[in-house]
Amino acid sequence: MHYRAATARDVEAIAALHADSWRRHYRGALSDAFLDGDVVADRLAVWTARLTEPQPHQCTIVADDDGTVVGFVHTALDEDPKWGALLDNLHVVYARKRDRIGTHLMAESASIVLERRPSAGLYLWVLEQNTAAQAFYAARGGVCVEREIAPATGGGTTERLRFVWPDPSVLLVSDDREA
Repeated sequence: MHYRAATARDVEAIAALHADSWRRHYRGALSDAFLDGDVVADRLAVWTARLTEPQPHQCTIVADDDGTVVGFVHTALDEDPKWGALLDNLHVVYARKRDRIGTHLMAESASIVLERRPSAGLYLWVLEQNTAAQAFYAARGGVCVEREIAPATGGGTTERLRFVWPDPSVLLVSDDREA
């Protein structure tokens, strides 16, 4: 497995993975009409903009398995004065869940924050209904500090939780735990 910066060549793979992940995990939080229809076009537009016109305060890393994107993480620095950098997207191909790809992608995000904003924390939003993701984040030291109702992509609103890591170094993966 190779972790690398995403490029414009990755747009379609990332958009397809993102749309598939939303269809699997966001049913009931996002409208069925959106998930069954416009989600791929919506994600394609988002990732085309992000990867063809990259912003200096944002970074997308992909998990590349022999030329195939099997996961990605997108981090936006300086998003919140209190909580720091936003881990905006973390998605792994469904068939590759539990292969530690998500753990490694979170470590990549933490490394970016520690390198570029050493005194900043890291946070993310997770849908309240996504209890599996909440357990994943809690197992990696994330603490839920806030709940809010927010606009949902595709229309309506959804409840989400803010998980934080004031010290992102807790997310780093040591080589001795890889064995």
